[in-house]
Amino acid sequence: MIKRNNSPLTIKMRCELLELPRSSYYYKGRGETSENIMLMEQIDKIHTEHITWGSRKIRDYLRNEGYKVNRKRIQRLMRKMEIQVIYPKKNLSRANQEHKVYPYLLKDLDIDHPNHVWSTDITYIRLDHGFVYLVAVIDWYSKKILSWELSNTADRFFCIDSLEEALGKYERPEIFNTDQGSQFTSPDFTEVLKSRKIKISMDGKGRALDNIAIERFWRTLKQDEIYLHEYKNMQEARDGIKKFITEYNSVRPHQSLNGKTPDMVYYGEVKQAVPA
Repeated sequence: MIKRNNSPLTIKMRCELLELPRSSYYYKGRGETSENIMLMEQIDKIHTEHITWGSRKIRDYLRNEGYKVNRKRIQRLMRKMEIQVIYPKKNLSRANQEHKVYPYLLKDLDIDHPNHVWSTDITYIRLDHGFVYLVAVIDWYSKKILSWELSNTADRFFCIDSLEEALGKYERPEIFNTDQGSQFTSPDFTEVLKSRKIKISMDGKGRALDNIAIERFWRTLKQDEIYLHEYKNMQEARDGIKKFITEYNSVRPHQSLNGKTPDMVYYGEVKQAVPA
């Protein structure tokens, strides 16, 4: 993030501008061991199938499969993967207590047209020798993926890039829904929405189903694309995900859309009521 060059700004000044501790300038992450990468893949598959399972059940399941793991290790890897589970617990999206949290606006809301509600989330993508993060913006009504980005860090910057790309391509939504992760509660992110007079909605703490539209897409993406391929690097992941999302939007029929595609619904070829 901070390039070592002949900039007139000192290291201290650059770190202060980015709100980073100076120690992070010199720090080089060790990364995860191959064993932990393998465990993270297993955790991701389990969570995709059983979204209500917490660290205890995942630990017990893995032990039954022959893995020697404890709960503390599972919890650490789940935090790293940005996994949230549906029950009251510590916020695994690393919420920042200094950031403002907005109320959930979708309860009992009849979402009945495109650009009524958009939502976003982050998920973990396995590579051959590591992992990256994927963020996507979805139109809740049509299920259309409006934008997405890959990053090797789960920071707010690639989330903002994805948001601004969607806003640059499509008519702005009335409501934008996220979880309470620090990426989405950060002033940098919320200011993009407020400057366009978009209402901000945030899930209840630990309630992943408040953002069910994007959760269902993650499951489809992982089962029909990610788990079927061994991406060697980020470029292979980018190419595979791009191909899948293009077909998901324009080719793949959706049962919840009466057999229509997200593009057909988004661009008005069919009217389909979608409950919140």
